[in-house]
Amino acid sequence: QLQLAESGGGLVQPGGSLRLSCAASGFTFHSSAMTWARQAPGKGLEWVSAIYTDGMKTYADSAKGRFTISRDNGLDMVYLEIHNLKPEDTGTYFCATGGRYTWDDGYRGQGTQVTVSS
Repeated sequence: QLQLAESGGGLVQPGGSLRLSCAASGFTFHSSAMTWARQAPGKGLEWVSAIYTDGMKTYADSAKGRFTISRDNGLDMVYLEIHNLKPEDTGTYFCATGGRYTWDDGYRGQGTQVTVSS
């Protein structure tokens, strides 16, 4: 069955960097747009970034300049690099199938926790 497994989160000081990974299985990965979304404590899910089958990338305004999404179709992996982390980046990060306007109807992993604190 379809599975998405996120990893790479942790406790990071402000200004630090992380690379989140998402391992996909159970579907034709290279034919699927993929999304990263996040949920801050006490808030709803927020779309962060999407990468499409042609390699096109889109970002939420809050993610532009510090976030980079990428994918490896040979490994069925999608990544999210985050630089210059800020406390407001704290939350659970999820990968999901689908693009900017379809991800919330797709499948989502269990998430990986990112905490930005000194």
